Amino acid sequence: MTARPQSLPAPRPGLPEIVRALMHPAVLVGALGYFVDIYDLILFAVVRTSSLIGIGYPSDQLIAPGTQLINWQMGGMLLGGLLWGLLGDYRGRLSTLFGSIILYSLANIANAHVHDLTMYIVCRFLAGVGLAGELGGCITLVSEALPREVRGYGTMMVSAIGVLGAVVAGAVAKEFGWRDAYTIGGCLGLVLLILRITVRESHMFKALAPGRKFASQLGLLFQPARIGRYLSCILIGLPCWYVIGLVILFSPEFAKALHATGPITGILAVPVAYTGICLGDLVSGALSQLLRTRKVVLFLFLTGTAVCFTLFFLSDHATPLFLYGLLFCLGICVGYWAVFVTVAAEHFGTNLRATVATTVPNFSRGAVIPVTMLFNELKPHFGLLYSGLMVGWIAIVLAFIGLFGLRETFHDNLDYVES
Repeated sequence: MTARPQSLPAPRPGLPEIVRALMHPAVLVGALGYFVDIYDLILFAVVRTSSLIGIGYPSDQLIAPGTQLINWQMGGMLLGGLLWGLLGDYRGRLSTLFGSIILYSLANIANAHVHDLTMYIVCRFLAGVGLAGELGGCITLVSEALPREVRGYGTMMVSAIGVLGAVVAGAVAKEFGWRDAYTIGGCLGLVLLILRITVRESHMFKALAPGRKFASQLGLLFQPARIGRYLSCILIGLPCWYVIGLVILFSPEFAKALHATGPITGILAVPVAYTGICLGDLVSGALSQLLRTRKVVLFLFLTGTAVCFTLFFLSDHATPLFLYGLLFCLGICVGYWAVFVTVAAEHFGTNLRATVATTVPNFSRGAVIPVTMLFNELKPHFGLLYSGLMVGWIAIVLAFIGLFGLRETFHDNLDYVES
């Protein structure tokens, strides 16, 4: 049973209310936290080639170890998403954010000193566990700290600034090299740890009745009345990480298969795509506020994603400029990430919200593992390009199924518990 209060239409906020929301400490520090999260999450995509060559792999044998590393990193995020989500609803939102950033920072600094694939895998796994708590904890805290009429602007700000971490990751890796890039990421995390002191715990969490047991929220979450909407939330995020974890990560190899007139490099493809994602986050967040709907915006952006990746895989003999342009457009289209995570947080009560908001995006990120596995299974039979296209359409169809299984949550009052 869900004790969810009846929600009247939210009033339209004025400019002063919007500005106050964007300047809220939870929003500003959350945005910087997600910046560090994305910096590290995408850094491997940027330095994949140089780092693997640096530890001794030939330049023509990078796909297998690259896939192995990204899968271990995402596996860490799956485990970390569950761990930090449960802790967030048991110990508090801030405890999750402090613990996750400490682990991430230390793992990243250690990553700068690896010399073989085994240690590289260990560091990527631990960094993945640490990073898993960042976005969900931030979105939960912001959603509960801001009034419902402006919380979409707050989560938009977190996501839009956060994804610029990928752009900075590309610039840092190009300027300093892959080992220094990992060290810088770890140091950024330690600086963020100090800034977190200025943020207060959620008043909704503090109002929860004491005496909860660790992991007791799993029994509530996996009841038949809730498991459907939980799985629907996860499915909506699949195309984002299909694009990031497959199309963008292996865009250099796809460009060769397309007989592009020039090379595509990861060190440029990643910041180009993430500049698009930043713009997409701003547009999708603003549209969801102006149109006062989450579902319509998600439908539009998912449709755009399907069109863009289909065009990418059919662009034979294209110029590098055209392919970079498509990656930029793909970034815009998967920039619905902020709206997607907000929808997940809005679908559940205060006693489940951190668990859901942390596990949902990380389970969507973790979908990179089955995505790459399916891609590798299909590749011998259908080739590099058609395999990538087929996996993309499977992800899109599942996302639309998830979208149609959810209700509209724009006007929902979030101050309630599930029982």
